[in-house]
Amino acid sequence: MSGSKFNPSAVILLSIVVLVSIFRVAAPYSDNFKDIANFSAVGAIALFGGAYFNSSAKAFGFPLLVLLISDIFIAQTSGFGFFYPGWYWTYIAFIAMVFASKLLLNKVNVQNLVLSTIVIVLIHWIVSDISAMYVPGLYPPTLAGFGACLIAAIPFELKFLYGTVIYGTVMFGVMATYPSLSFKKSVKA
Repeated sequence: MSGSKFNPSAVILLSIVVLVSIFRVAAPYSDNFKDIANFSAVGAIALFGGAYFNSSAKAFGFPLLVLLISDIFIAQTSGFGFFYPGWYWTYIAFIAMVFASKLLLNKVNVQNLVLSTIVIVLIHWIVSDISAMYVPGLYPPTLAGFGACLIAAIPFELKFLYGTVIYGTVMFGVMATYPSLSFKKSVKA
């Protein structure tokens, strides 16, 4: 035996992440996918992972895994194939979002949560929208084209913000309900 004990905190953390991930994976099969696109839990998972997972592999791995799995499902409903043009910018954005969450949510409280939510939404908006420059004919690969892309992305980023806030409220609310789980350094997930 390795001497490791069953850790209920890890099970609760992983269960929360898996539950909200199901919505992201199922979204492309919705009849109104275009209306709910970007209203997902992935931003909240990035915040949550940065706040509560001591293991960097899990903190970064879960949001990227959810993103990858959902991209596979989205690829089935889009005309781009497995990966869309400039896909790596979205993954870079999520890596930066988790990193920012780890820095800003060292102490989880409402003020830090609001600040980190704003920061990760801005990171997502600016970094992931670079990928639109790689879609042929969508935006010219210029600063003006990028500016036009950012302006066009505002409705999608608002949905991303709403999804991050709503799913984040659920995820962080569960952790606040169970104070014994809320101590970052005590959770060895």
